[in-house]
Amino acid sequence: MNMVNREHPRLCKRGEIWGFFILLLYTGPQSCFASFNQAKELLYRIKEGLPKETFIGTIGVDLNLDFTVDPPYLFIVAQKSLSEKYLALNNLTGEFFTSAAEIDRETLCPDNSNRHGCFLSLDVFVLPQQYFQLIKVKVIIEDVNDNRPKFPVDEILLSVPENTPINARYAVEQPAVDPDLGLYGVQTYWLVNDFGVFTLDVEENEGGELTPFVIVTEFLDRETQAEYITDIIAEDGGTPPLLGAATLRIVILDVNDHCPQFTDSYLNITLHGNSTEGTHLARLHAFDPDLGANAQISYAYSERVSRETRSLFHLDRNTGVIKLAGKIDTNSALLYKLTVLANGPGCIPAVATVAIHLIKVQMGPAAVIPRYIAQEKDGVVRLKESEPAFTPIAFFTVKNLDFRVDCHLESAGPFRVGPYELVKNEYLLETTEPLDYEMIKDYEIIVVVESSHGLVIKTFLKVQVVDENDNAPVFQQSFVEISIDENNPPNTYLTQLHATDQDSDAQGEVIFLLGGDAPGIFVLDRVTGILSVTTSMDREEKETYRFIVRAVDQGSPRKESIATVVVTVQDRNDNSPRFINKDFTFFVPENFPGYGEIGVLSVTDADTGENGWVALSILNGSDIFMIDTGRGTLRAKTSLDREQQGTYQLWIKAVDGGEPTLSSVTMVTVLLLDVNDNPPIVLFPQSNQSYMLVLPSTLPGTSITEVYAVDNDTGMNAVIAYSIIKRKGGKPEFFSIDPETGNITLERELSNRGLHSLLVKVSDHGQPEPLYSTVIVNLFVNETVSNESYIQSLLNREADIEIEERPWHIGQLQEGPARYDMFPCKAALVILSVTCLGLFFSLVTLTAWICLKRFQRQKTKSDIDLPLKSKKDSMHVNNRKLRHSSKI
Repeated sequence: MNMVNREHPRLCKRGEIWGFFILLLYTGPQSCFASFNQAKELLYRIKEGLPKETFIGTIGVDLNLDFTVDPPYLFIVAQKSLSEKYLALNNLTGEFFTSAAEIDRETLCPDNSNRHGCFLSLDVFVLPQQYFQLIKVKVIIEDVNDNRPKFPVDEILLSVPENTPINARYAVEQPAVDPDLGLYGVQTYWLVNDFGVFTLDVEENEGGELTPFVIVTEFLDRETQAEYITDIIAEDGGTPPLLGAATLRIVILDVNDHCPQFTDSYLNITLHGNSTEGTHLARLHAFDPDLGANAQISYAYSERVSRETRSLFHLDRNTGVIKLAGKIDTNSALLYKLTVLANGPGCIPAVATVAIHLIKVQMGPAAVIPRYIAQEKDGVVRLKESEPAFTPIAFFTVKNLDFRVDCHLESAGPFRVGPYELVKNEYLLETTEPLDYEMIKDYEIIVVVESSHGLVIKTFLKVQVVDENDNAPVFQQSFVEISIDENNPPNTYLTQLHATDQDSDAQGEVIFLLGGDAPGIFVLDRVTGILSVTTSMDREEKETYRFIVRAVDQGSPRKESIATVVVTVQDRNDNSPRFINKDFTFFVPENFPGYGEIGVLSVTDADTGENGWVALSILNGSDIFMIDTGRGTLRAKTSLDREQQGTYQLWIKAVDGGEPTLSSVTMVTVLLLDVNDNPPIVLFPQSNQSYMLVLPSTLPGTSITEVYAVDNDTGMNAVIAYSIIKRKGGKPEFFSIDPETGNITLERELSNRGLHSLLVKVSDHGQPEPLYSTVIVNLFVNETVSNESYIQSLLNREADIEIEERPWHIGQLQEGPARYDMFPCKAALVILSVTCLGLFFSLVTLTAWICLKRFQRQKTKSDIDLPLKSKKDSMHVNNRKLRHSSKI
């Protein structure tokens, strides 16, 4: 628009004045429009998210306006509106485009329930006044799938009682939301892992909203597994679909389906008569696998225990600890039996019996006084599992006992107690090896001090092991092999990694991370350990991916372990066989032996296994050629003759072994190279018995006749040379032959009449040995042919002319000086010829006519293979032949 305004400043200025004037009219009273025509509407549709300056439409063209008018049309936006943020109008052409602000349908029309759709509207004035029109332009914004479903929370909590019946349904109250409309909105839900006990169903209400329901498919037991954590996936209907995910935590609510049970149902306790009030006697322990209020246990004495006994031995209802609550009277009783009940909600109490044996003390009250070195509170000592062996826990001082005292431990565990550096009545309790929280979390220690008189004092101590981050996560498999077919859809699930950490709390929470060598196409969920691939795999591009995954805990400092993942892409038959050349051409000499190797067709298939096996076949010409499927070798079944056919074109098909099979076709051209296997063929003269009449008055330099021959070979094998190798009658220098054309020329004036015979050798230039043919050219020198039978007798006599081959070269053939006088009785023979010629003239004429017809038929047949001569030479030869025939 800026460029247009610079080119036409006057028009733009005039457009602004008219626009201002019309704007006043438009905003004025309605009476101002009394004379205006009714406004026209134009409707356009575009998709959201189009780039800047995308063409939408041309108002003038869509209104069928004539742009040749003067003054030209102007197009002015009537009033500033939101639409101008997204649309730009060219005032001169009426074209309008998208502006710099990208159109987002969900931002522009956040209310998806708008049945009228999402659109931009603007009013455009067509100016100047004589053309005035008000155009209402509406641009409907069509939705595209540019938003993926999103859950309102990252983690959805679903509580399910453990006694839930099968097929019970629980609604997921936080369904995913997709701002897109229709098919691009949420279409379905699915679980990444259903653990074999859940499934997911989707219901649609009257308003078209989808609600996922979790259905229980198996019986639940909270004591076996208290919760299930998986991912719930929302999928829209786009192509490809977009996914949204949230963590679904299914908590199994406890039901009171267990009752308390004592770990020990009978305890024997020894109590000295001088024990002080508050002495710890025993601790009963009952357990209930239920949770929360269902697992609450309270301890109480049975009604069998008397009130006096209850007041003497205090039972803590919450902890099950029994302590001495009063003074012991050893004169009244030496044995107490306490029946203790463990009560749970709605359960029959569990019963345990505690037998307390009293030992009278003859001296002052004996006592064992502990002094703690490690951290202690309420008789509970806390030790870190990282503490080394022989860590001191407490000193025990024994008072009011005789010299001979035995101090030992009655409980098991990595502890020992012994005298401290031979100091009397001082004993040190310490560890014997490092503690391990993952093995045992707490110990109950009983320190027993026994005198030589049988007095026994027991001191109870509990040691709690404090967990530290001393364990790295451990993968269930340190080497994970995964196979996946190529051409998989994006976001394909590969596997779920599992790792555990024996530490507690945050130190035992494990997250999963990809190693630095992992390609960017793989995605690993840090919480669930689900490994997926975001793109489609291509085995021909890469067959194996090997990378590291990490399992990291949340302790301080963090510990981690690694596993190796190998993803193997399995081949599918998605590549056709490919010839290395688009087509093939092989040159083979003719007479090539049968089943000889003509050439090799190289073909490849990027697939592997059976998908990459390639078989070759000949689509045409299989009766002459065959192909070796293993090597791709092309062979001919028989010897080939170039003269019969010089070129063969074969179509070769390559088919792989996949299912379904793929194939490709190439063309093979076999060109036969000529071999000198054909001697020249003399077409004229047609026989050694023919002759030609030459007048004695013929002038030297005259072309008398020619020897015409052809060779069915090609190239140098078909280049013919002519030479005279024998002469009879006349002088040797009378006639010469052109070695290239075969034309016979008179060199000297004829002085001898009679029959002149020339033995002509017709040879090609073939290698390694040229081939040749011979022909006798008979020239009868006389004014007329008066005695045909006489000439025929001469021809019969000369038919056995001796052939003597001599080397020749381009030019004159060197001949010997000897001559042979063919006619010793020349005068008598001439008279006899004249006499006989008249008698046989009619017969000779008829014979010449028959020979001429036969020659013409043979000449027509032979012209197919004859090399073309120039038009002038052809006419000259034909004239000589006609002259020859007439003379005969």
